[in-house]
Amino acid sequence: MRRIFYLAQAEILHVIRDRATLAQVLVVPLVQLIVLANAATFSVPNTPTWIVDLDRTPASRGLVNRMAASGNFDIVGTIPSTDAANEAMLHGQVTLVLTIPHDFEQSLVQRHDADVQLIVNAEKGSAAGIVQSYATAILNRYATELAGGGRLVEATPSRGGSTAGAPIEIRQHTRYNPTRNYSHYMVPGILVALVTIIGTLLTAQNIAREKELGTLEQLNVTPITRGQFIAGKLLPYWGLGLLELALGLTAGVLIFGVPVEGSLLLLFAVAAVYLLVALGIGLFISTIVHTQQQAMFVTFFIVNIYLLMSGLFTPIDSMAPWVQQVSMLNPVRHFVTISRAVLMKGAGPPQVAKPFAILAIFAVVVLTFAVRQYHKRTA
Repeated sequence: MRRIFYLAQAEILHVIRDRATLAQVLVVPLVQLIVLANAATFSVPNTPTWIVDLDRTPASRGLVNRMAASGNFDIVGTIPSTDAANEAMLHGQVTLVLTIPHDFEQSLVQRHDADVQLIVNAEKGSAAGIVQSYATAILNRYATELAGGGRLVEATPSRGGSTAGAPIEIRQHTRYNPTRNYSHYMVPGILVALVTIIGTLLTAQNIAREKELGTLEQLNVTPITRGQFIAGKLLPYWGLGLLELALGLTAGVLIFGVPVEGSLLLLFAVAAVYLLVALGIGLFISTIVHTQQQAMFVTFFIVNIYLLMSGLFTPIDSMAPWVQQVSMLNPVRHFVTISRAVLMKGAGPPQVAKPFAILAIFAVVVLTFAVRQYHKRTA
């Protein structure tokens, strides 16, 4: 243990004295967290919108007012010209065009229904679908308001003599994220990504640096055993990973208001096991490279695949069935699942037992394989 302690102490001193490494460990991840939590979101507020109101009646103005008051749309043009609206969309100035026809109010009064046209710029991919859902929800609420006793549409008596409204009443209740704040969903996943990058990259670079400097051969001829060497090298970065998680979680709570519904002790216990997986991957990378530059490239290649298949940015359910099965071999997926479940749902050990068991198996397999591979390259 004394040998492990001295070797770990040397690693800690190296990190403290190296300002670049210290910034890489403490400052850069916090900046990334703040930037990514605001950038990686599927909410689309203040969508540039053009209103083509050809009716100009109280009914049409009521619809326009509700669109503007929702906070999801920024009305940038109200000229009643479809050509002007199409030109604005062509130049990328607007994402949505709402066209209200001439007989909008008349149709509501006479037929109790009316048509409107929504044109969405589908060039923006998934954002177009989100914008369309926002607009459709407002239109549905406005239609329900009018049908339920609004000034413009008279209620139609049903056969039983009661007022005919919507045949189904929908009452929505959102659990675990009632405010639908996307930061509360993204920050726990981004924390996992940062811990993964730091744990894997620093471990791979550290041993690669030993190779570049020639000190690795010197350590190999000392009485220190392979297990002591690995433990002494990985232990400081294991602690730094937990410290990074604590700092990132603190920033997430203070800056973004991320809820902490579950046990922090459980979250850090899972993180302790997960870091063994991340460090083991970094150790394995260090056995197949010779320079720090090579270690950096290989690490980012592996980590990018892990993050894309983890459900962090793209829901697992939206992936192809075979990709969903392959992603079960991705340790990042399981820690992202646990992090969100503990922080947002208040999940306990029974709820996270399965992904935690998978992470524990990964830790044993990855570390064992990496240590053996390292032994082959240094024997």
